[in-house]
Amino acid sequence: MPQCEMCGADQASLTTTKVEGAELELCSSCTDFGTEVRDESTGSGGGKYSTSSSTGKSSSSSSSSGSGGSSGGSTRPRDMFDDMDEIATDYDDQIRNARESRGLSQEELADQLNEKASLIRKLERGDTLPTDEVQRKLERALDVSLVEGESVEDADWDSGDSGTMTLGDVVKRKD
Repeated sequence: MPQCEMCGADQASLTTTKVEGAELELCSSCTDFGTEVRDESTGSGGGKYSTSSSTGKSSSSSSSSGSGGSSGGSTRPRDMFDDMDEIATDYDDQIRNARESRGLSQEELADQLNEKASLIRKLERGDTLPTDEVQRKLERALDVSLVEGESVEDADWDSGDSGTMTLGDVVKRKD
């Protein structure tokens, strides 16, 4: 006899219910915690999950987006992290070396940047990441780039054919 995935009660029939984004098989007393999921007919060319090639509606929306993504295939929506630069892993050493090569003390650099000397100390120890504003100030004052370029590890992720990698390509199983 199937069990309710919320309370564990044995029930003859369970209802598929969406609770906070998760679809669960629930008994009649637990279905009040979410909304019942209605199974749509799969004969119309799609289930509850569709791809851009399964219906004409979604393919027209992808062609009208005009966001300059890759042509065809599956494209993910852009988010705020796409435009962000990644700070270099050795930013602390770069800051310290550039400061010392200019013969500046931490206090003098802090005065020049209009920041506190304790912030410079924390940055050089690697205890804190610079804010975008402080990063720009440091890059201008010390003539360094604290943005990390593409590393060998990043190149492993880029297969050149978007949408072909799966989690199974990356995960190492413990058998």
